[in-house]
Order: sequence, then C-alpha cells, then structure tokens
Amino acid sequence: MGEETYQTDMIIIGAGPVGLFAVFEAGLLGMKCHLIDNLDRPGGQCTELYPEKPIYDIPSRPKVTGQELVDNLIEQCRPFEPRFHLSQQAGALRQLSSGHWRIETTRDVAIEAPVVVVAAGAGSFVPKKPPYPDLELFEEKSVRYAVKNMDNYRDKKLVIVGGGDSALDWVMNLYPLARRITLVHRREAFRGAPDSAARVLRMAEEGKIDHHVGEITGLFGKNGQLEAVHIHKKNGEEVLEECDILMPFLGLKISLGAIAEWGLNLTRNHVDVDPATFATSTPGIYAIGDVCNYPGKLKLILTGFYEAAVMARAAFKYAYPDRKIAGGYTTTSSVLQDRLGVK
Repeated sequence: MGEETYQTDMIIIGAGPVGLFAVFEAGLLGMKCHLIDNLDRPGGQCTELYPEKPIYDIPSRPKVTGQELVDNLIEQCRPFEPRFHLSQQAGALRQLSSGHWRIETTRDVAIEAPVVVVAAGAGSFVPKKPPYPDLELFEEKSVRYAVKNMDNYRDKKLVIVGGGDSALDWVMNLYPLARRITLVHRREAFRGAPDSAARVLRMAEEGKIDHHVGEITGLFGKNGQLEAVHIHKKNGEEVLEECDILMPFLGLKISLGAIAEWGLNLTRNHVDVDPATFATSTPGIYAIGDVCNYPGKLKLILTGFYEAAVMARAAFKYAYPDRKIAGGYTTTSSVLQDRLGVK
C-alpha cells in the first residue's frame, strides 16, 4: 500500500504535451487531474529530446520550440491546479469496490480516481544504464540517472558520463556546488549544443573540471558507496578517479513498464482504443497520444490534442453520468471562464 494516498477525478499517465492538454480539457469540465511521469519534469519528448528543436505543425504557431510549447501548455492548464508525481512510474493497478481505480507508483504514492488516462507517448522514458561491472551494487546509494535536488551534490566528487545536453548542462550547473567534477565521454566530440560543449571544454582547459576521453571499466567502493572509478582513456592511459557519486547520462529508452501488464488490448506495444471515445478495452481506462492505436491513426501532436478533447468528454460522462457537462465555448461561456479564472 502506498504511504501517500490521493483522491482525484482523473489519473493521467504521462506529462507530455498531450497529457498536459488533457488536464486543460478535463479542467474545463470541472475535473481535477494527477499526472505520473518517469521524467523529473513535465514535457515528455519535447523537453527531454528536442527542447530547442523547432516544431512547424502546431496550429497558429508557425514555429515553436519543444520547450516553448511545453511552457505554454503548463501555463494554459495552471488554473486547474494539476498535481504532478514526477521521477516515478505507474505500477500496480487495481479496481476498488467503488469502481474507482487505484494506481501505486514506484515511489510509494497511491492515487485513486474513477478514470485513468494513458498518455505515455511511446512509453515511459527510462535511463539507459551502462554495462559497468557491479553497477547494481551502487545504484541505491551513489549512482544517479537524474538530478532531483541540486543541494545533494554539494561538496561531492562527481563523475559525470556522457556527451549530450544532459551531461554538459549538469557539469555547468553543478560546478558551483561540487567539490570536483570529472566528465567522461568515449568520444572527443560532444553531441550537445555547440555553445555548451565550448563552455565545458573551456572549463577543462582552465582546470575547473577534469575531462577524460575514454570509458569507465571499473567501480570501487563498499556498502553501496562509491569511492573511485577506473577509466580506460582512448590514448591507452589508465586513470583511477575518486568518486562520491557517479552520474551516467547516456540517453533514454522507452518502455511501457507496468502498463503492459494491465490487461489492455495491445497491438505492437500500442493500446487499442475506440476512436469515438478513446476508451480502451477496460471500462474507465482511456488512451490518447502516440501510445494509442486505431484505424487511420496519425502520430502528430495536434492529433493528440484532438484525442484529449474527445476523451475528456467521454471520461466525464463515464465518471459522472448524473452530472451535466458545461457546454458552450470559452469565448462566451461564463462557467468555462470562471473555471479558467478569466476576469
């Protein structure tokens, strides 16, 4: 049983653009939402994979970056006060005697609601783990795949692995706090933004950080606490680097996780839905966005927005059959404007 239990109207699995817009559409109907996402911030692929990449097919937006779109969606749904449960995955699902659903997450949080919406994109993003010997012995205490609280890294000797934006950004952001930072990347060239790469290389040249082109081949420590890592450099040199916390930022992979065990009808790892309501084969559970499958499915963000709008109305009718849906348009309905906080 979860240590924290919440009651809400709708549980949304996935806090990407489609999940965020579902909060807005549900909010217009008077429904409160809790969202669960494996990432440490809302935004899904837009934030994690292409925050600075321009998107050209969002209606009325000739050009918008992934992060700008996410920021705007968060602002749009803010009046409805969504609750985010980040850095955790949806786990066990069971139906209560009331007919409501209960989801327990991987961080001992339980959420109960009449409706569950799977908006997990292609699945949850989980970190790619490096094939280091004995890695699992240190994962609980001294290996981190994401940064939750920067202050936890104060005065620590950090070894950051990777050459993408996450690795470079955390080198720069944690430098003022850490006792020492060592960056390890198997290639001389970085995959991250050129400006970030230039800044990190300049920090290395100035002796502010250590930088090794090579790979980690050994971990040393006891009782789950790292003390040092062994690095085999590309030039053949062997280095033993002191280390309190190892931070591999090697990218993400996608997995449906426990959702695949919920008994939903799946086709090639996608959830089959009724396109009239986006209901799954299980009453009370819906799916929208890239994760759902139906004839003629078009995998676009704007398609997911449409699916969220249709789903919200169907879900409201399912959850509260005796209640009347607020009709009208946001331009003219005083009820909808009150919910939006329009003065």
